[in-house]
Amino acid sequence: MTKTDIRPVKLPDDKQASANHALARVRTYLAEHQNASQIRVTVQDGGDREPLELPREVVELFASLLAHLGAGRGVSIVPSDAELTTQQAADMLNVSRPFLIGLLEAGEIEYRTVGTHRRITASSLLEYQREDDRRRRLMADELTQLGQEMGKF
Repeated sequence: MTKTDIRPVKLPDDKQASANHALARVRTYLAEHQNASQIRVTVQDGGDREPLELPREVVELFASLLAHLGAGRGVSIVPSDAELTTQQAADMLNVSRPFLIGLLEAGEIEYRTVGTHRRITASSLLEYQREDDRRRRLMADELTQLGQEMGKF
């Protein structure tokens, strides 16, 4: 399996307005054609126009990309079956590599070893991240409820 490049792409400030303009047009089209499972777009190369049919899910993903890029955020696309190094996985979680290795050894995130190296699938990492976010929300809700019961909030 080849290594996955997860470096984010970020638009220069002068191109963000263009992304936001395109996003508005794509969102309008999706809203007006809610039942369409295929979206027809026209690609123009010089004087040639070529119709292209895309699955709705692809256009929705494109809209999401435009939203993030237009807001000045960097975006990476990582296939769910991509295998990440421990450093790449740590970067995605915004934690240190030793902390990530602790999570792996504790069984919090599935991984496999290739020789002496650990490899984590993007889907395993995202599953851990969703579960961790869920636990954090539950804890925050509990703290809020306790604070309300004590008359603090």
